Amino acid sequence: MKKILTLIFGSLLALVMLGGCSTQQTGKVSTDGSTSMEEVIGVLGEAFTAQNKGVTFTYNPTGSGSGITAVKEGRCDIGLSSRSLKKEEKEAGLTETVLAYDGIAVIVHPDNPVKDLTLKQIAAVYTGKIVNWKELQGKDAPIVLIGREAGSGTRDGFESITGTSNACKYRQELTSTGDVIAAVAANPDAIGYASLASVKKTVKALSVGGIVPSEASVKDGSYVVQRPFVLVTKSGSKLSPTAQKFFDYATSQAAVKLIAGAGVVAAK
Repeated sequence: MKKILTLIFGSLLALVMLGGCSTQQTGKVSTDGSTSMEEVIGVLGEAFTAQNKGVTFTYNPTGSGSGITAVKEGRCDIGLSSRSLKKEEKEAGLTETVLAYDGIAVIVHPDNPVKDLTLKQIAAVYTGKIVNWKELQGKDAPIVLIGREAGSGTRDGFESITGTSNACKYRQELTSTGDVIAAVAANPDAIGYASLASVKKTVKALSVGGIVPSEASVKDGSYVVQRPFVLVTKSGSKLSPTAQKFFDYATSQAAVKLIAGAGVVAAK
């Protein structure tokens, strides 16, 4: 009996020791927010977990506004925003760190003959002052305006740059970058806007004022429709060791090539 109890105790001790080792080797990083940042945050998360075995990395694509709220309410480690924080958000105890800069591409169906618009023309289109493609040397067809939902960082950036805040006459307000791209790809008369890093061959990105949206034109500032990709954290509140390690990695020189590979310009 004494021998059996010794074996049982030894087995339990081994399990406890194994459990303790497992806990020490694991950690979690939770991110929440901008759907436009999906590609860049996905690349960084994948590289980070590959270098840190046992770490769990999660990304919840809810939109910039929701991500900012999630950080504020303590529901995630790091929020993701495709716009700068507003004054009231900073005053509420949040801090922004610019990770990268991204162009906002103005997109149309590949069959649309229009190739270039000025910023003034884009504003006129989205505020309903220009309603037919023939006014822009296109075909005789009504322009279908596609945009993002209220609270979207992409929408906030687009409307701020074009001077159309609270004045856009959207036909559809969609909840993700992917949905906007899909809607424009399916409608020859549609126009929309989306993160340059997410644009696919199913749509055509217009040049703006003669400048083609690209990593180079975003970097040198010649492409004017651009905005920051921001990491949002709580001011004066420490991240967990694992989350801090990811934050440091994402904002380090080591991540610059990965960020560029995702189609955006690293802030470093």
